[in-house]
Amino acid sequence: MQTELSRRELSWVIGGPQGGGINASAEIYAKALMRGGLHVFANIEFHSNIMGKHSYYRVSAAPVPIRSHVDDIHMLVALDLETLFGDAIERKHYPSHQGHVHRVAPGGGVVYDADLKIEIDRFGRDDIQFYPVPYLEVLDQALQRLGKGGQSRKYIVMRNIVALGASVGLIGYDEELLLDAIRDSFKGRKAEAAEMNVLAVQAAAEYARSQFVKRPERQIQALPVPQRKARILIKGVQAVGIAKLKAGLGLQTYYPISPATDESVYVESKGPSYQCTVVQCEDEIASINMAVGAAHMGIRAATSTAGPGFALMPEGVGFAAITEAPGPVIFLWQRGGPSTGLPTRTEQADLQFALHPAPGDFPHIVVASGDIDEAFADSFESFNWADRYQVPVIVLLEKFLASSLYTADRPDMSRLRIDRGMLYQPAAPDKDGYRRHALTADGISPRSLPGTAGGIFSTTSDEHDPQGHITEGIDNRIAMMRKRMAKLETAGKEIPTPFKFKLHGPASADLTLVGWGTTKGAILDAMSEIEAQGRSVNFLQIRMMRPFPAADVSQILGAARTVVLIEGNFSGQLGALVREHTGRDMAHRVLKYDGRPFSRNEIVEGVQTAISERKKEVMVSHA
Repeated sequence: MQTELSRRELSWVIGGPQGGGINASAEIYAKALMRGGLHVFANIEFHSNIMGKHSYYRVSAAPVPIRSHVDDIHMLVALDLETLFGDAIERKHYPSHQGHVHRVAPGGGVVYDADLKIEIDRFGRDDIQFYPVPYLEVLDQALQRLGKGGQSRKYIVMRNIVALGASVGLIGYDEELLLDAIRDSFKGRKAEAAEMNVLAVQAAAEYARSQFVKRPERQIQALPVPQRKARILIKGVQAVGIAKLKAGLGLQTYYPISPATDESVYVESKGPSYQCTVVQCEDEIASINMAVGAAHMGIRAATSTAGPGFALMPEGVGFAAITEAPGPVIFLWQRGGPSTGLPTRTEQADLQFALHPAPGDFPHIVVASGDIDEAFADSFESFNWADRYQVPVIVLLEKFLASSLYTADRPDMSRLRIDRGMLYQPAAPDKDGYRRHALTADGISPRSLPGTAGGIFSTTSDEHDPQGHITEGIDNRIAMMRKRMAKLETAGKEIPTPFKFKLHGPASADLTLVGWGTTKGAILDAMSEIEAQGRSVNFLQIRMMRPFPAADVSQILGAARTVVLIEGNFSGQLGALVREHTGRDMAHRVLKYDGRPFSRNEIVEGVQTAISERKKEVMVSHA
């Protein structure tokens, strides 16, 4: 049974070689959709070799909220043979399930270059429409209007815009919105470049409408003007970067690594306006230690990295914890591992690593963001937590979030509040009575900012007494361990519940789904489809991994009838964490670890299989 979303969405995919312009086409198209009042979700899949290999960009749009993609494609736009047939082209064998044609939904359409001269029966599909468009010929028609006829080879990179124009002409979308998006994208560049692209789109759309009578069954239209709501189109790295700057970030350190580098580059581009310095260090060891030093100096400091880079940071994390530095905040963008693994693919396999990143027992906070809004909120509040509880904070993010585009409401900056925590205020500045590591019931000692009269202190990575002097005394060791670890209990009491977990849907349901991170979007969109099949469902999204909201999670799972865990890793790491803190095991697990994000239909199919076939574990992967 279809839902309102599945009936009204349009899934558009463009594929081609990396460096062939698919990013530009997809993001211009997404911008045009947003300006038409539609909800948009888009994400890209690409190889780690930078240039040449096959990549594809999915753009899904609907007049109702959309937070995920489906594997079905309603309009496929191909810039090369591999988009159509996958790696089968190297073996001279057609068709192949490795391309994208097999994913086109019945009634869908395929736009491709007529110069490839492919016989339609080679596609092996008689339930979809094929639209061969002579990309260079159409481009030449556009160039003739600028007196550049016969130069299409010179501008061959514009094939992507021709393909985009043809597809938009076929799905019936407002062409003027697309043209406005093109002009805006070329703002600040040569006017001629914008005009060339506009003419190419117009020529391609006109060609498609005149040459092909039968259109794809799925069409999409802009909403009436009164219904349009001002939204922004934003990527995860941008949401995180903006939040950090609004939080007063003073120093960002990093060593280049995918996908975290994009966030640091974005912060660097905006940093001068916020008095923020971004430093590319010689390695990740320097990155974490420089950030720890800056935090001790009273500067809000962060470092961004991915799994392989974080592997070099444990000593610095432990150093920050034992010296009670107010931070730093570590932004850990998860990708496929182990080792360098899948540098440009997504995964949720660093949870246990983030929970146990350094020797010994020590306090630190770990929070996992599920979407743009949460990434913004977590990124901002993480600096408040670092200052207030004087601990390192890890914000767990994912490559999928980093490079995905979402339509979102503009963040309400008026609600943001900066909390620098407890600062030392000497009663008699001329006296030397300050104890940086003074024993307190809640574990938090007033910290001193550089230049504070009477606030000079010592600290060390060895165990130390309240004055910061090295000691191995038994009573002191016990007292200092209890003092530091008390911070977790304090944070657990004070951090608001919405940052810890959220139960989406009814309080009681036949089925409870449990997940974290970016599985959120696919799960929320899948819930309506599961409900349409006659089953009530809710979703327990866990955000705060440390300190873990054990009592609340235990209560919710204790009342649940059937529980299914959904994670993007091999071992079900959240499930292990839940079991550790609550003693409760999940009846079923739906896991994915092929480096690609969950699609909405994979959630539905995985849950159905687990329950109907009574399987403890189901692995999903749609090629």
